[in-house]
Amino acid sequence: MQRTRPRLDELLSTGTRTAYIGFDCTADSLHVGHLTQIMLLRWWQKTGHKPITLMGGGTTKVGDPSGRDESRQLLTPQQIDANMASIKKSFSNFLKFGNGPTDAVMANNAEWLDTLLYIPLLRASAGISRSTAC
Repeated sequence: MQRTRPRLDELLSTGTRTAYIGFDCTADSLHVGHLTQIMLLRWWQKTGHKPITLMGGGTTKVGDPSGRDESRQLLTPQQIDANMASIKKSFSNFLKFGNGPTDAVMANNAEWLDTLLYIPLLRASAGISRSTAC
C-alpha cells in the first residue's frame, strides 16, 4: 500500500501551494484538449491554492521543433502578445486573476528567455537538428 497520500493530504491542507501548467501562444484561442488542464487549475484555485498559467511567449518564437516536414509560421512579438491576451480572456472564464494569495497569475517565459538570447540560438539551430523523442 502506498503511503504518500496521507502526507499529500496534509501538505495540501496546510497553507497555499502553487502549481503551473504551460500553454503555447501559437493561436489566439484554446481548443477542447486544453479543457482538462484548465479545469485542473480551476480546481487548484477553488481548493485554496495558487494557479499559474505559464505562457510560452518565448518558446513560441522558435517555431515547431516536433520533427514535422514544415515548420510552423513564425509569429511576430505583436501576434504572440495578441494571442496571449485573447487566451487570457478564455482563462478568465474559469480562473480569477489578481494579486490575492490564491489569485491566478499569467507568467510569460519570454520574460526570462528573451534576456538569455536563447531564442535566436534555437531559431538558428532549428533547421540543423530536431529534438524528437525516440
